[in-house]
Amino acid sequence: MEYFQRDIGILMERLLEGTKDVTREKISALSHRLIELRLKNLLKINHSVLEMIVAKHLIEEGYDVYLEHNVDGELTCDVFARKGMGIAIVEVETGYVPPAHALDPMNYIRARISSKISRYSKFCHKFILGAPPHYIMPIPEVLTLPPRFRREEDLRTIKRYCDMYYSNPPVTEDQVGSFHIHNVFIIDVENV
Repeated sequence: MEYFQRDIGILMERLLEGTKDVTREKISALSHRLIELRLKNLLKINHSVLEMIVAKHLIEEGYDVYLEHNVDGELTCDVFARKGMGIAIVEVETGYVPPAHALDPMNYIRARISSKISRYSKFCHKFILGAPPHYIMPIPEVLTLPPRFRREEDLRTIKRYCDMYYSNPPVTEDQVGSFHIHNVFIIDVENV
């Protein structure tokens, strides 16, 4: 916990450099939220740092930002942002693969990304994936196409990926057919 708080403190100094008072207050409140969640052993520092950098960017763009926000039952998104009537959700990806998937890392990551897009995009107007520049996300090409240009065969492949790793709750065919991704944020930690 000591190291987590130290790293968040260092990040806060870098994030707050040259910001307005309103931004300072909002970012400070978010850092307290992350520390509370870390006390419950729910977060890791590398993921939290990425969330904070995204949060600052969205706050400066005029959004109200919430971290680790519950969107539906047990489904919690990394960054939830509201601006007027619009909602953006950012899911941060670090590229972590659990040891149980050491022999199928690419399939596991494709499934995780596909699952995130299909599960979260229905709760927002803009769904965004965020990752550090050293991690190249294997986003299946079909996910970058508007729904009307997707082939049934590709959608079945995505559903199969999701079903292999994410069955609770299962991703439905409707979700796979209508999901959308609007943007990818490259999160440069060193340069905040």
